[in-house]
Amino acid sequence: MLKPQLHLSNSTKVPFLLHKPFIHGNFNASLPISMHSFCRKNKHIVRVGFNPNNIKAQAVASSTEKSVSVKAIVTVKPTVGGFLTNLGIDRGLDDVQDLLGKTLLLELVQAELDPKTGLEKDTIKGYAHWTKGEENGVVKYESSFEVPVDFGEIGAVYVENEHHKEMYLQDIILDGFSNGPVHVNCNSWVHSKYDNPQKRVFFTNQSYLPSQTPSGLCRLRETELEILRGNSQGERKSFERIYDYDVYNDIGNPDSSADLKRPVLGGKEHPYPRRCRTGRPRSKTDPLSEKRSSSVYVPRDECFAEVKQLTFSAKTVYSVIHALLPSLETAIIDADLGFPYFTAIDSLFNEGINLPPLKNQKKGFFSTLLPRLIKAINDTESDLLRFETPAPMERDKFFWFRDEEFARQTLAGLNPYSIKLVTEWPLKSQLDPKIYGPVESAITTELIEREIKGFMTVNEAIKNKKLFILDYHDLFLPYVSKVREIKGTTLYGSRTLFFLTPNGTLRPLAIELTRPPMDGKPQWKDVYLPTWDATGVWLWRLAKAHVLAHDAGYHQLVSHWLRTHCATEPYIIATNRQLSVMHPIYRLLHPHFRYTMEINALAREALINAGGIIESSFSPGKYSVEFSSVAYDKQWQFNLQALPADLISRGMAVEDPTAPHGLKLSIEDYPFANDGLLLWDAIKEWVSDYVNHYYPNPSLITSDQELQAWWNEIRTEGHADKKDEPWWPVLKTPKDLIEIITTIVWVASGHHAAVNFGQYAYGAYFPNRPTIARINMPTEEPSKEFWDNFLKKPEGALLQCFPSQIQATRIMAILDVLSNHSPDEEYLGEKIEPAWSEDMFIKGAFEKFSGRLKELEGTIDERNANRDLKNRNGAGVVPYELLKPFSPPGVTGKGVPYSISI
Repeated sequence: MLKPQLHLSNSTKVPFLLHKPFIHGNFNASLPISMHSFCRKNKHIVRVGFNPNNIKAQAVASSTEKSVSVKAIVTVKPTVGGFLTNLGIDRGLDDVQDLLGKTLLLELVQAELDPKTGLEKDTIKGYAHWTKGEENGVVKYESSFEVPVDFGEIGAVYVENEHHKEMYLQDIILDGFSNGPVHVNCNSWVHSKYDNPQKRVFFTNQSYLPSQTPSGLCRLRETELEILRGNSQGERKSFERIYDYDVYNDIGNPDSSADLKRPVLGGKEHPYPRRCRTGRPRSKTDPLSEKRSSSVYVPRDECFAEVKQLTFSAKTVYSVIHALLPSLETAIIDADLGFPYFTAIDSLFNEGINLPPLKNQKKGFFSTLLPRLIKAINDTESDLLRFETPAPMERDKFFWFRDEEFARQTLAGLNPYSIKLVTEWPLKSQLDPKIYGPVESAITTELIEREIKGFMTVNEAIKNKKLFILDYHDLFLPYVSKVREIKGTTLYGSRTLFFLTPNGTLRPLAIELTRPPMDGKPQWKDVYLPTWDATGVWLWRLAKAHVLAHDAGYHQLVSHWLRTHCATEPYIIATNRQLSVMHPIYRLLHPHFRYTMEINALAREALINAGGIIESSFSPGKYSVEFSSVAYDKQWQFNLQALPADLISRGMAVEDPTAPHGLKLSIEDYPFANDGLLLWDAIKEWVSDYVNHYYPNPSLITSDQELQAWWNEIRTEGHADKKDEPWWPVLKTPKDLIEIITTIVWVASGHHAAVNFGQYAYGAYFPNRPTIARINMPTEEPSKEFWDNFLKKPEGALLQCFPSQIQATRIMAILDVLSNHSPDEEYLGEKIEPAWSEDMFIKGAFEKFSGRLKELEGTIDERNANRDLKNRNGAGVVPYELLKPFSPPGVTGKGVPYSISI
């Protein structure tokens, strides 16, 4: 390794006066000066509550001195494998630049225009040179400046990367001021000037509303946003940071196979949120579709950080998809083969599966990449895929078999977003009877009153809010005939009815399965009840398997993918296109968007794509993502993504000013809602403190052009297919903004955590949540042979209905990865953002928020220890911890990250 060089002085006369800085921005220094309508017209105007004496870093000198010496220390994170590991011509040239002390060119930008000329002052330039090799995972560069005392306050620092490769800047520290060092937090990739001559700009960390922007930064503020918006032309390059919108036209792969063609999602026929535009060429065989490639563009700063690449992206998901799954398919030759016995399912956790060695890979290749899943076998060249026993199975091996657990998981399991109150009777479909058959449900008053006899009538049960339903009838029924054309799977529309018992738990009452008219046959429907005869018991268990497959598909495609990952991407795009990095709302939202676009791109590449993991293993099959479009069209409303509004819309709560959180729950022991409302309130209080600090009166909301453009673009472009809906909130007051921001933050944090990090716990033992049902109910026009086999060995019919061996193990491996917390996970309220810590009021508000989250941890522990709360405490019951804010790395079943980062 090259030795650190001696200090090479670049002591240009550098006039310099900084206020405390922060996050990155990115601008072109060569554009002409122009004044803009949002600029601060009077340089003495300051934000209400803002004390300029608290933020200026003054260069203080004696009366005889004209400048002070300031040292700039730039911290760079090395690339994977070390800083000087990429050998080659470019790497050699970069080493020479390091030796010459010309690695990074820094330019200091004055915050205000020159009062004499009304123009921007010249920037002060100086090279930073390499001083230390890799130490504690970072590399240091230094530059020295002589800062004239009359230069004024610095508003930004330009950075030009003289290397041929991009660099990841962590921060810049400017030391030498009388009141301490100034920190410029970058946390951003800086492209090579040979890729793009535009310089990067890193702003100081004082937040400004558009109208309060210092005069010398107005042009830079607007120019940066123009750069980030791009021009919607051409294919995006990996080093670019351009945010633009496109429809989901890259799920299919028609050039590979006609069977892999998929409809475009986004537009009148298939409404959908928008994704980030990549600009890839169109498919040869389908001009409406985008051609697929081995990598999917996301703006550079949206990519995983180095530690994330090592522990999650490159090392786990890619390894599972591109190496482990093909190896599994080699080990399990028959793709249609199910599990012959339940003990064979247990063996996945006990004995495991021997994986054939990969060509050109060393022994133990998989165990190095996936140490949690793969164990090396000492005496062979193979690896062993052996799954960790999920927590519920560890406590109760037969948890999945019990009706009470089936019901409990609707309130405290992986998908607590589907259970609804029954408010109308009899149950009826809203679908066209001419196409789908009679609308009346086969679940009759007589059937239900037979089940709840001794308690009350159906009308009394509805009046007293005792009947609840999982209703997957109308969403799935239109896909039944299509899905049944796919080999090895089947589908029904379903309704499952529950009764709220006096001890606060749910009791399953009935399951209705429906097949629409098809193949010349009329509509078929049947109702299954918990019963006391052997045949009825096994039919009930098979009906539950079908319902669970519906719930698993709805959870993954709607509660999880659509409502969190997919719906959030437009918020990220609009935030970067319309809100400057200096905008306080940008700085509030930024932590909640970390890694989301990258994980969504990975999903389009290998999870929700045609023929991918979801399509091959979940009930809707090739119609999976199209199904989520139907759910978006019929169900998604921004205003209902707020937790209180969601609960009210499902009849799970009513407004009550005298109740905690202003809501009275229909089921008092509803673990997701109880913990979620505490978290919602904590988030809302934090957001309220933050918003009210920057917007003390409504006029600042209505006059904020960036903010209004941001909200308008979310509605009209990000969710363009719903732009004319009347339920969109207006944005006129701080209260409006608080509700909007709290909703976005909740979806990215609490909502996603509740439906994601329990996936392995509840889904790894797949009889608890089969993702697909492969055979029809024995009562649906069975052959004599099928019925006789069912009577002789009903367990065999259940095993046939469950996913095949390859489907099950594929999903188990993916769920393990998706339930995993990376070591660099950032949990809600755990660590303050540098920009927040510079404002004493915001710092205090954050500390209060963090304290409330720590209290929530204790409250959840107390609730889980309360024997009266039977939906979270009991023999063999897993405590409900999915909304506990903090977690160590790994698959823990708890922890609420800021963002949708996996």
